[in-house]
This record gives sequence, structure tokens and C-alpha cells, in this order.
Amino acid sequence: MKGIVGRKLGMTRVFDPESGVVTPVTVIEAAPCPVVQVKTADADGYDAVQIAYDEAAERKVTKPELGHLKKNNVSGAYRHLLELRGQSELIVGENVTVEVFEPGEKVKVSGIAHGKGFAGTIKRHRFHRGPTSHGSHNIRKPGSIGASATPSRVFKGMKMAGRMGGKRVTQTGLVVHEVRPDENLLLVKGAVPGPKNGFVEVREASR
Repeated sequence: MKGIVGRKLGMTRVFDPESGVVTPVTVIEAAPCPVVQVKTADADGYDAVQIAYDEAAERKVTKPELGHLKKNNVSGAYRHLLELRGQSELIVGENVTVEVFEPGEKVKVSGIAHGKGFAGTIKRHRFHRGPTSHGSHNIRKPGSIGASATPSRVFKGMKMAGRMGGKRVTQTGLVVHEVRPDENLLLVKGAVPGPKNGFVEVREASR
């Protein structure tokens, strides 16, 4: 499994000088991520690669995380770790860069979506509204949420009004448009979840 963690810088568009076709792309800045640990099925029960990202001063990293990094001879301090499931040829101490991807490769991007605050059922779950004429008082209300006597409670998971967004979202069907290793930039065709300067995980598409 190939993957890297980067920071979403925003969206722009790229022009093809020959055909003049305009492609909307999301620019992701992905600094080199050091490999901290390589897990195997024999030793750990599953295959995975652990990489570190978001470099920071040592005083801003917890002692257990700092000890884990130093134990594996990782220079510098990093706030977060990410595991990429699957077999890999990477070794501890090696850096994962944007060069692991190639233009035209299919990827999926995960991130924390925009938080939109409290929203009703029409906006949050795409409910249909009620009739607006003949004295109806049920225009944007959710309607019935359960029976009265049986089971005399509301089932868990009922679609109701509440906080919208702010959750982890994975966008599939994306394609790498361009790779700029000198600038640590990855240009992905289309939009990816999350706000500007938010962390996103770029993985190769499994299907």
C-alpha cells in the first residue's frame, strides 16, 4: 500500500499548452515522511508501514512518542503517526516522498470534512419538505421519528437534525494529475475533503 500525508493548500486550475484543456486540481504539499516502523504478519499479526508527519519542536511532542521515534532512529520530532496497511518494500529510516505516485495513478484521499454547524434534516439528510399550502405546519420538520406505545422509544441511528460535517471523509475516484518533487507538491484532479491547511491522507486506490 502506497501512501503519504500532506497538507491541503487549496484548489487551482492547470492549462494544457497543447489542447488548451482546463483541469481543476487540488494542490497538496506533502513533505518527506520518515518510516518509523515496519510491521509484519509474523511479528505483529498484520502487515503495515508506520510513517510520521507534522514535524515540530521536541517540547511539543509527548515523551512516549518521542521515545518511539528515537528508538527507531528517526531524526527530529513529529506530532502524528499513520499506519498504511498492506505489504511494502519500505525500510525503517527511509523517507516517503511524493515521488511514490505517478501522473495518471488512481488515488483516494481522506481528511476531516468542513464543519457546517447545526443543520436540519433537509440540509443534513436531504429529506423532502412538507406541503407549503392549505395551512400545513409541517414544511421543514422531520416528521415522525417512531411509534408511540411500541417500542415507546426512538431507535438509535435515527436521521435527525444535528451537527453536520466535521467528520472523517474518504474521497475515491481521484487521479494524480501532476507530481512536483522539487516543491513536494502533489496535484490531484478534483476536490478533496477538508479545509485549507488541513491534513489529508493520500493512498493508492485499492480497486
